[in-house]
Amino acid sequence: MEKELISTQMNVNNTLINIMRVKDIDYISLTDLARYKNPLTPGDVIIKWMSNKSSFDFYCLWEELSNPNFKLSESREFKIDSATQSFTMSPSRWIKETNAIGFISKI
Repeated sequence: MEKELISTQMNVNNTLINIMRVKDIDYISLTDLARYKNPLTPGDVIIKWMSNKSSFDFYCLWEELSNPNFKLSESREFKIDSATQSFTMSPSRWIKETNAIGFISKI
């Protein structure tokens, strides 16, 4: 039996950030956080953050430690590319290519 989706919000510096729980895992809206930096195009902020080598190393390691179905070989290819200036990553691409569970994309 699938557990129900629970949604709530928190106020951070007068900005409402959506939080949802799916199957006992809490997800914070990166889009809402990114809107604080760039209200018009928050997706650009997320892509820039996900394309940063340090950020990439963090969420890659998180998946390796937390996700038994993570496609490590695909992430290693991305890891090589992440050292270049032309590297870009988005949540939907990361999920699709590596079977990631740390992100949810509504696109």
